[in-house]
Amino acid sequence: MALRILIVEDHPLMQKGMEMTLKAESDMEVAGMASTGEEALEVAEKVRPDLAVVDISLPGMNGLELIKLLRATFDDLRILVVSRHEEELFAERAVRAGAQGYIMKIDAGDQVVDAVRKIASGGVYLSEKISSKLLLNLAWGGEQKEKSPYEVLSDRELTVFRMIGQGRHTREIAERMHISTKTVDTYKARIREKLDITDGAQLLRQAVQWFREKEK
Repeated sequence: MALRILIVEDHPLMQKGMEMTLKAESDMEVAGMASTGEEALEVAEKVRPDLAVVDISLPGMNGLELIKLLRATFDDLRILVVSRHEEELFAERAVRAGAQGYIMKIDAGDQVVDAVRKIASGGVYLSEKISSKLLLNLAWGGEQKEKSPYEVLSDRELTVFRMIGQGRHTREIAERMHISTKTVDTYKARIREKLDITDGAQLLRQAVQWFREKEK
């Protein structure tokens, strides 16, 4: 029986490319596709996939939140994250959310089939660097002395922080995340407190600097 796969990706070309790559394998079937987290939950309920390929950056609900909901709703579902975001920060968050694998979009063409097969068979697909980091965190109880200050942010706070770094204003962030501007301001206040940032100008500078370093 072919492996039933759900693709969650909001970029049409990437979605189509992923579909073609997976459908070319005789033991794989693309059972459904979705462009948002909300849509993904509805499609998953209908098609009951064995495995989901999920992007992190989605309109509205982000991929990390979606992974948590999918894992809570479908006990046996395996999840592979395919993202353009820096794995050093986001892969660990994805695993904590419930994913079994993480690959960069730039490597997806070469790795996605192998990653899907390994995860579907009960394995984990992560780079050696990330695997070592996760093991080290486990050994230290998650309290490494050199832990990045940005790792203290929640998934939603990190999403807001990244959008600030992209130069997006409060209203645009609110629209993209489907939340109120007041909620965005609350997230900004929490970010400033956690990162010991004194004002909005400093928050903008640090967010822009982080975005340039992590997203290039």
